[in-house]
Amino acid sequence: MLAAMIRTIDWTDEGVVMIDQRRLPTHELYPVFTTHEEVAAAIEDMVIRGAPAIGVAAAMGIALGMRNSNATSPEEFESDFHRVCERLSVTRPTAVNLFWAVERMRWAFNHARREAAPLDAIRRQLVDEALAIHREDVKANQRMGVFGADLIPDDATVLTHCNAGALATAGFGTALGVIYAAVEAGKRVRVYADETRPFLQGARLTAWELAKENIPVTIISDSMAGHFLKSGEIDCVIVGADRIASNGDVANKIGTYMVAVAAHENNIPFYVAAPLSTVDLSLNSGDQIPIESRADIEVTHFRGEPVTPEGVIVGKHAFDVTPHP
Repeated sequence: MLAAMIRTIDWTDEGVVMIDQRRLPTHELYPVFTTHEEVAAAIEDMVIRGAPAIGVAAAMGIALGMRNSNATSPEEFESDFHRVCERLSVTRPTAVNLFWAVERMRWAFNHARREAAPLDAIRRQLVDEALAIHREDVKANQRMGVFGADLIPDDATVLTHCNAGALATAGFGTALGVIYAAVEAGKRVRVYADETRPFLQGARLTAWELAKENIPVTIISDSMAGHFLKSGEIDCVIVGADRIASNGDVANKIGTYMVAVAAHENNIPFYVAAPLSTVDLSLNSGDQIPIESRADIEVTHFRGEPVTPEGVIVGKHAFDVTPHP
């Protein structure tokens, strides 16, 4: 399907290529990032977003940083590696896939060092590991889509929040991947997509993806979700996740908790689609999940234009936590 062909992020000889998600849906641009610092900034500035995609970007950023390293001794090379890993690790605090990917790159590096591999061989192994993370994410999403498609009835209307499609992953998607797989299986599916303030991932990105697939989509403001859940027009809710604690508490884009409560009150099935790399077994509950705060301007401005009075106090949490059932 076309969803699998949306190239969120790619490794090339010139550098890491990402679709600039800030410019969608009006401009489809694919800038090249040639240093690990540029990749880190791209994650922070939300050129790329979505927990699985952030993990892939971090892995490729590390591989790129070490490809660019001028170190000539193993000791200098290791020092550069730790510095690059640290820079990528501080880009986004909530998406655990980021830290999972960094740890996989550390494992690959340490394994190569124990084998006393030459520096150029280590560089190649780091690139191979980043590419493996990319491939594995796409395959995991496709398998998750097949499993999840069984939960979608034919002629269903599905509500989703934020963007958990191909753009949020290395390809295919988590929550939207389930929808794509259901459609591919011959089911008729309509989607209601919350606009997802303040960054409008639903209105800008989810709608863009679904339009490419010719899947019927209706954009609603976040405050409309409760109405449509109560009206009986929604058959189920599917969302992605940025971190899942060991007890099943789910951190996802701010506003998810309100949707979950409304779905529960109206006996609407609420599903979370996420790969194992999103599960953080080190945390006992969602109370321990670090919640990212973004810049005021993401709430106070739209496309550079102010939408609030100057000087107002801004609530700017990027995620909330939905407790396990």
